[in-house]
Amino acid sequence: MEFSPALTMEFILPLTLKHWERLTQFLRIAGAPLDNNILERALKLPIRVRKNSLFYATEHGAYVGSMIQSIISTCIAQSVNPVDYLTSLQMYKTDVRLNPSAWMPWNYKTSLADKSAPTQALAA
Repeated sequence: MEFSPALTMEFILPLTLKHWERLTQFLRIAGAPLDNNILERALKLPIRVRKNSLFYATEHGAYVGSMIQSIISTCIAQSVNPVDYLTSLQMYKTDVRLNPSAWMPWNYKTSLADKSAPTQALAA
C-alpha cells in the first residue's frame, strides 16, 4: 500500500497543528532531555526479569532470582558496584539482619566505614 506525499501531508499537518502545544511542551522546560533513554532502559528491566523468570526450575527459584536482579539494578542505579555490595552483605550478614536499613545500596558504605574504624584504630 503506497501513500502519496500530498495525502500524507493532508492528514499529518492538521493533526500536528491540533496537538502542537503538547508536542512542543518539552521545549518550554529548561534542561528537558531530548530523549527518554533512561526511562526506556528502566522499562526493559521488568520485562527482562519476567522473561528470565520463565527458566527457573521452581517458583521459589524465580522469586530469589528476581530479588537478586532487583538488587543488582538498584546498585547500578545508585552507581554502586553490585559485586562489592553483595560481598559486603555476606561478610556482615549478622549486622544486616539487625539493621537492614543501614545496609541499603545507597548507604552501606557508611556502615562499612563504621565497621572498619575500630579495626583501623587497633592497627594504629
